[in-house]
Parts: sequence; structure tokens; C-alpha cells
Amino acid sequence: MGEYAEDRRLQEDVLTRRRRVLGEEHPHTLQSSQSLASTVHSLGDYEEARRMKEDVLARRRRILGEEHPHTLQSSQSLANTLHSLGDYEEARRMKEDVLARRRRILGEEHPEAILSMHSLAATLYELRDPQALELLRDAYHRCRRALGEKHPDTAGMAKSLSVALKAMGRTYEAQQLSAKKPQKTKRRSGRKRR
Repeated sequence: MGEYAEDRRLQEDVLTRRRRVLGEEHPHTLQSSQSLASTVHSLGDYEEARRMKEDVLARRRRILGEEHPHTLQSSQSLANTLHSLGDYEEARRMKEDVLARRRRILGEEHPEAILSMHSLAATLYELRDPQALELLRDAYHRCRRALGEKHPDTAGMAKSLSVALKAMGRTYEAQQLSAKKPQKTKRRSGRKRR
């Protein structure tokens, strides 16, 4: 927590300076506001983070439009805070919107679209929606194809899928998933690396 508290202090200083030099509506000022709101979220003050994120989102919508990548980033971030507050229905609505826009703009296999799919699946899981498992599975497989087996996002999605499978009593499938290890690469001589 101490690290986040120091980050908050530094980000508040940067934001104050950017507001003074660049103004409230400048993209760099808005990015500083977004970063500060995310740090406030990390500190566990979800209500304050929500207020801050709603403000940034409203400004970005007005200045950049609904489909700008920074606006979508703000929508996703606010939806994550709503999820943390337990407002799963509103988080679901926002996450479905962000996912639909990212798929349309970036394509199904883009990492941002895949991360949005994973985020929506987490909220659906909290709502006990049976669609959550298939969305988690789809996000995991897409992430493996797009980023590779060793990428941290792939590992995180594998863990989420494994937890969901275990919670549904499908322990064998969960064990199979966690037993998958990336194949060792071979040297030119054909021997495996150790």
C-alpha cells in the first residue's frame, strides 16, 4: 500500500501541474486524471475512484468521441471499478459495450478485445451467468493464439478459467488446464534445453 500511496502523491502533483500548464481538457491532463483514478482504485477507495473515472469518461466522450481508444480505456476502467463496488449489472452493461466496440474497431483477435472479453467473463461469473465459462474459455484460446503460451495475460486467463472450472466441480478439466506447460525448445543438436 505504501507504494501506491507514494504513487498517488506523485500523480496528484503531476495532475496539478498539467491542469495549470495545459488546462483541464488537454489529453495529457486527462491521462494523468485516469492514472490517478486507477491508483485510487488500487488503494481500495472505490467510491472516490468511481467519481474520478466518471469525470474522465465524460470529458473523453465529449472531446474524443465514444469510439476513441482512450474513451474505451476509460469505459473499461470505470466498469472495473463498478465491478469492485459490486454493481455487477452496470459493470456488465458497460463491459458488453466496450467489448462490442473493440471487436468492431480492432477485431476479434486484438489483445485489447481479448482482455475486454476476459473482463466481461469475470463479471458474468459474479452474476452466475453460465455464459461466463464459455467466454473465459474463448478468451483463453484467443490469447494463446495472439500472445503465446508464455505471455502473462495468457497465464492469467488460464488461472481464471481453472478457478471457474473448479468452482463448477469440473476439477479434472481444471487440472488438465493447469498441467499444460509450454514445450521446451530444442537446441540445434536436437537435445532439449534444461
